[in-house]
Amino acid sequence: MYKFNKIMMAAVAGIALTASSGAWAQGQGKKIGLAVANLQAEFFNMIKQSVEAYGKEKGYTIVTVDAKGDATTQVNQIQDLIAQKVDALIYIPAGATAAAVPVRAARAAKIPVINVDRNVASDPGDTFIYGQSVAATTELGKWLCEQTKGKGKAVMIHGQKGTTPEVERTKGFTAGLTSCGIKITQDQWTERWAADEGNKIAQDMLQRDPSINIIIGQADGIALGAAQAVKLAKPANKVWVVGFDGDMGALKAVQSGTLDATATQHTFTMGRMAVDAVTAILAGKSVPKDQPTDAKVTTKDNAGQFLTAHP
Repeated sequence: MYKFNKIMMAAVAGIALTASSGAWAQGQGKKIGLAVANLQAEFFNMIKQSVEAYGKEKGYTIVTVDAKGDATTQVNQIQDLIAQKVDALIYIPAGATAAAVPVRAARAAKIPVINVDRNVASDPGDTFIYGQSVAATTELGKWLCEQTKGKGKAVMIHGQKGTTPEVERTKGFTAGLTSCGIKITQDQWTERWAADEGNKIAQDMLQRDPSINIIIGQADGIALGAAQAVKLAKPANKVWVVGFDGDMGALKAVQSGTLDATATQHTFTMGRMAVDAVTAILAGKSVPKDQPTDAKVTTKDNAGQFLTAHP
């Protein structure tokens, strides 16, 4: 019996080793270029971490470049990745301007393109992996309706104009608030979806109209900056501040009450999905044109579960 158990254990270990080696061999000798819009944003950093960790597990070499929010920089970076003969490109456009140029350049070099979070309408990649912003922001808008009983004034601090998330979140938040008759009285756009921009814009908005009671930040960074502006302004009325993405910093802020709500995206999952898409395409398999993921409205009641295990 002892000899039989030893043989069985060796067999199981061999199977596990073969499976592990097989997964690593999928990417052995292959290189993925990861072009990120702006690594100052925690959301993009989380995607980067996921792609790099999962890609390494699969045996890929990951070459990451950060456009720091500049479309021209990103075009040059992706041209360099193409010159390095990457086998695939995971692409998060830095903006709407010139976003199609890298896709066309990669296609000309016969390099597959996987778009994450942001797509290029005129020249989409081989697949698009994204959070369903319209549905989630509509639900957030309706949640704000419930909290305010449908009364008050809302302002929206947008992300970078014309990008996929900016367009979709504008549509969703507007629809959610319209369901109870709340109108957006001020709009302003950011360039970097950043906290300092959210802070400055929110300060200006509150100075123009101290009766504002809802501030929508189209990303958590923007919303966190706006929340600090509200704290400094010390308004007489309650001002509800919400964001989007479910960044770790924002989840902690929701849990503590600094931020009222956000929507948690499947950020790490999207990174792994992008690597899996690369593996499938390089193996000659077809992939869906669209690969949507859910985003969950997150308040103080459920923020803890996402801090414990972020999807």
